[in-house]
Amino acid sequence: MSVFHRVALILPVLTLGAAPAAWAQSSGYFMPPTAQAPAPTQHAAAPVAPTPVAASQPAPQPAIPELKALPPEPPPPTAIIGVLSVPDVMQKSTASQGVQAEIQKRQAALKQEEETAQTGLQEEQQLISAERGKISEADFETKVQNWQNEVAAAQTKFQQKNQAIQNSGQAALSQIEAELIGIIRQEAQAHGMNLILHREQVVLNVAQFDLTDETVTELNKLLPSVKVPPSVVTPGMAISQPDQGPGAGQ
Repeated sequence: MSVFHRVALILPVLTLGAAPAAWAQSSGYFMPPTAQAPAPTQHAAAPVAPTPVAASQPAPQPAIPELKALPPEPPPPTAIIGVLSVPDVMQKSTASQGVQAEIQKRQAALKQEEETAQTGLQEEQQLISAERGKISEADFETKVQNWQNEVAAAQTKFQQKNQAIQNSGQAALSQIEAELIGIIRQEAQAHGMNLILHREQVVLNVAQFDLTDETVTELNKLLPSVKVPPSVVTPGMAISQPDQGPGAGQ
């Protein structure tokens, strides 16, 4: 991940992964609820005298070493600052808009395919449930296990296809990002700036510092569109998990 905030590709959360447990509980056949043991009788316990807690002593801090002075070096140049909003640039980029449209198109097709597969698995589950008592218990358990294996395989397949769409989108966005970095360097050089900050991190600035609009114009001129590569599922594809921390989604 670069210093720039990538434009998030909001991908659907596949519901097929929760199917085995949910469908099994709805039928009441495949995974019957386990009987819970009665809770043991609670007896009143004799009062226990509180144990005095010793006061914890803070750990000693290491002493700061006395280092000899370094040889003098020339000071850095005077900062000539510019600001830029990368999210605004990506939002107004025609290439980025085209990537988003293509990713959403592929997501919609994947969602339709998933719904079709889920309907088929639900119908198969109902057929297996109807055979309860008509076939031997061993044959019934075999069909149940085969059905659960089908659900697990479908879950893996759709997760991989979903990941392939994400990979395609990120590959296309990487092309835009590379072009954007070159444009930022070009704009900074033209204005004599040697320090560019994210506008979202700056409390106050004047319009003369802001390179956002100029960068959008130049990006749309040099890179009006990019081709999103095919979403290919590769053997052993790693499935990335969404961030759950406080900074997720930035």
